[in-house]
Amino acid sequence: MMNLTIELAQAEVQLAKLIREVEGGAEVVITCNGQPVARLIPPVEAAPGRVPGSAKGLFVVPDDFDAPLEDFREYM
Repeated sequence: MMNLTIELAQAEVQLAKLIREVEGGAEVVITCNGQPVARLIPPVEAAPGRVPGSAKGLFVVPDDFDAPLEDFREYM
């Protein structure tokens, strides 16, 4: 990923060009008097939504799931 730093006065004149750079994956830091004041970054893709029941059938709970474990018999 390419990073660009540009002064605010220049960014105002070159905004369309900077947007194209960001569309290409670049990150642009805008400075004012040498201090960073803003950052242009590509939008973050939203994670796909959850689908209830999408894992159904991938795991089967054993019949003895809640049976006492042999290792803990002495504590029962």
